[in-house]
Amino acid sequence: MVFTNFDQLIEKVKGYPSRKRMAVAAAGDEHTLEAVMHARKEGIVDPVLVGDKAVIVKILADMGEHVDEENIYDYPELKDAAEYAVKLVREGKADFLMKGKLDTSVILKAVVNKENGLGQGRTMSHFTMFEVPTYHKIMVPVDGGMVTYPTLEQKKDIIDNTVETLISMGYTCPKVGVLACVEKLNPKMPETVEANELKEMNKRGEIKNCIVEGPISYDCAVSKEIADFKGFDSPVAGDVDILVAPNIHAGNIMGKMLACTCKARMAGFIVGAKCPIVLTSRGSSAEEKYLSIVVSAAAAK
Repeated sequence: MVFTNFDQLIEKVKGYPSRKRMAVAAAGDEHTLEAVMHARKEGIVDPVLVGDKAVIVKILADMGEHVDEENIYDYPELKDAAEYAVKLVREGKADFLMKGKLDTSVILKAVVNKENGLGQGRTMSHFTMFEVPTYHKIMVPVDGGMVTYPTLEQKKDIIDNTVETLISMGYTCPKVGVLACVEKLNPKMPETVEANELKEMNKRGEIKNCIVEGPISYDCAVSKEIADFKGFDSPVAGDVDILVAPNIHAGNIMGKMLACTCKARMAGFIVGAKCPIVLTSRGSSAEEKYLSIVVSAAAAK
């Protein structure tokens, strides 16, 4: 299975036999609650709200919405709200986690806590999906939001995280392009050396359930016509699912270019923990938050 747009993914999640329970840390935020209530109306999630209860209840009332009191936990302090939301997931009372109105560092500190967090002993990475008007299916560029300068082993973890997430959504064998500015191995360009090594890991079975190509340029990854013109033959060419950036700057620029210039719809969350973590920026629209909830619900076990 491959998704060509978010509407297909939304319909798949709406068809699940039961809703996923989502714990929202510091839920007293209008945009966040708007997205949460939208997802609830669509039958996708049952929200569990953690934060300043008086603020949460007022925002819900102003929106004409209601959440049962037993599903609103009063933790006005941001640190306490993050820790309790993480606890709900750890104890199996929620299937995944969402950041509300608090700094990313606060919720991640609770997530990575060695005693009470949600870590699994592997690299956590940022997973994004983009519905690009000029591309024939959903595109997944990683990692533009979490790992700054990934090592070879961290790049392997990023690929593993991303592939496992897509497999959980119904994909069978995602196509992975490890990006560089050229398609040939060049010992003077470490990005190409690592891309080639990741391809060899895939061939040896160390990276599973996907096809890895690298190094590959962005244009060859997304355009079979350009790849053919350059004489670059690969099953990934023109049909890539996952685009692995060499560092956070390239990944972040690529994502913002797709969203701002190409008018792509996007969703994003953290993977590699015990559950998906919806971690959109404060400037994210209600739609982006909603789509991120949908995608996380699709990926949650």
